[in-house]
Amino acid sequence: MANEEADLLTVGEVAKQLRVDDTTVRRWIKSGVLEAISLPHSGIRQAYRIRRSTLEALLAAPSSLLEEDNVGVETD
Repeated sequence: MANEEADLLTVGEVAKQLRVDDTTVRRWIKSGVLEAISLPHSGIRQAYRIRRSTLEALLAAPSSLLEEDNVGVETD
């Protein structure tokens, strides 16, 4: 069970690895671009977890999504 939990990432962790804002990751989830697990919540925002393998597949695939949103591009 602990190994399964280690393979699940938060929206913030995914955003940090992709160098985008949390809002971008949430938008990708809501639009179906990024597969995520919805968790029960009582807060204002829906809680999600993303499988590490899903993130790795996104990073490995040539994707116009990443280019369009300038993932990993730093601006001055």
